[in-house]
Amino acid sequence: MPDSSPPPLPNPFSAPLSPPGAAPADPTLQGDATGGLIPYKNPHALIAYYLGIIACLPVIGIPFGIASLTLGIIGLRKRKANPVIKGSVHAIIGILGGIFSLLCGGVMIVALIMALYAETQ
Repeated sequence: MPDSSPPPLPNPFSAPLSPPGAAPADPTLQGDATGGLIPYKNPHALIAYYLGIIACLPVIGIPFGIASLTLGIIGLRKRKANPVIKGSVHAIIGILGGIFSLLCGGVMIVALIMALYAETQ
């Protein structure tokens, strides 16, 4: 006896891999399962984000700020080259954290030099 049940309906929440009758979609051009919240396809932006937060710590922040600024710029360039990979907000936060830490670190170094110079006079 043939099966008379209707065919299963497609999942309305899943993104189609390719239009009907077209070649299979390139998996590198698909979005991510996290909805873009975690840019795991753009590790430069993700690492810049974490380093930008660590860079806000006093004293040890300067090297982390340099790395965060550099990786944030690389992450933005990768996002511009391939918009599917996401991560622009993470990269911008990394860049801003790096700039903030470098400015604060520079002010601390100048203040320290001025204090040492005033002490010798």
